[in-house]
Amino acid sequence: MPWYFRLLLVVLLVMFIVLQYRLWVGQGSMAEVFRLQRQIDSQQAQLAEKKERNSRLRAEVESLKTGLEAVEARARSDLGMIKDGETFFQVIESGPAAQP
Repeated sequence: MPWYFRLLLVVLLVMFIVLQYRLWVGQGSMAEVFRLQRQIDSQQAQLAEKKERNSRLRAEVESLKTGLEAVEARARSDLGMIKDGETFFQVIESGPAAQP
């Protein structure tokens, strides 16, 4: 076999090894692609959660803007307000007796 075929074979073999290295380990490698795909999946899950939260908040804001029932429910739960004619009962749960 002439020397230039051997040289060509060595050059092609080196190029093959370099390309395989870049495919599996180097920049833009399969490992990096898999890592970036996991990161994208994680961020898409976070985005979906935030979209759901924004949707709930948007519905709550719309409800507070248009309906008095939502405002009344919010005042009752957050401020402890009651309507005229209602009787307020406060229940105090008994716990272990405090000893002096």
